[in-house]
Amino acid sequence: MSFGSGRHLLYIGFMEFKGTDILSAKQFNRGDIEFVLKTAQKFEKFALKEKRSDILAGKVLGSLFYEPSTRTRFSFETAMKRLGGDVVTAVGAEFSSISKGETLEDTGRVISSYADVIVMRHPHVGSTAQLADGATVPVLNAGDGTGEHPTQGFLDLFTIQKECGKIDGLTVAFVGDLKRYRAVHSLAEMLTHFNVSFVFVSPPEMKMDSAFIFKLKEKGIAFRETTRMEDALAVADVVYMTRIPKEYFSDPAEYEKFKGVYVLQRSMIENNKPNAVIMHPLPRIDEITRDVDTLPGAAYFRQTQNGVTVRMTLLSLVLGARI
Repeated sequence: MSFGSGRHLLYIGFMEFKGTDILSAKQFNRGDIEFVLKTAQKFEKFALKEKRSDILAGKVLGSLFYEPSTRTRFSFETAMKRLGGDVVTAVGAEFSSISKGETLEDTGRVISSYADVIVMRHPHVGSTAQLADGATVPVLNAGDGTGEHPTQGFLDLFTIQKECGKIDGLTVAFVGDLKRYRAVHSLAEMLTHFNVSFVFVSPPEMKMDSAFIFKLKEKGIAFRETTRMEDALAVADVVYMTRIPKEYFSDPAEYEKFKGVYVLQRSMIENNKPNAVIMHPLPRIDEITRDVDTLPGAAYFRQTQNGVTVRMTLLSLVLGARI
């Protein structure tokens, strides 16, 4: 059953995840999230190749990437293969039947006859829900335009927990294009289930969605909006940097206006909170200087490795397999 058809994960356990689509961070409560994070700890040794497992032997992942991807695609496919499964891949809409006018619902139904689980990235918001409406196997959202990226949200939370030893009690700062950056949307949504404070740093044109800000006010969650990165660095335990996504600008001149608006430098961390954890969903362009990489709190490359661990976990859960 899919989230799109009204299923919410209200009870915690393997059977509640089996057969479930992962389309949006909004479908999970704190218990669900903590269950995933706890289960992910068991998969870490498999992701690091310290142990081997074939629990997904005989299962096939349908990997549909209609937008460019390196980390998300490779981590999903690596996760499947390291658990003994196989992968069939379609990359680019021009090489699929979508280019012939096939609907996403029909694509979901067709791919379900070949694969046991589907992961899709697509440039349009709501696209994975459309695919899931036609699919008869679990569908995982690997990014739907400027909408969401829920599996990234899970791996980001896993990273925060590993790096900080906790989630409750932290101040998390998000920096960059908060209006259109899907990884920000999913992580921020999941963090609302924990006792955290937010600082949102962006140009006025790229502020966090007003509906999400209203939600924070309704729930009494502390937050601050600012255009100054310095305000965030003074208080943040976690600094979540993002690039200004060039692909979302139709006018190159408009992109150049915002390119490099926020650049995190080593001295800025050392002069504020030297132990702050620095995250980034990558790719990095120019928003984190290379001298930051050697700081103890620079977690973004460890963060991307955590993608294999967490996606192993999610694939196994929706397929009803356990180690």
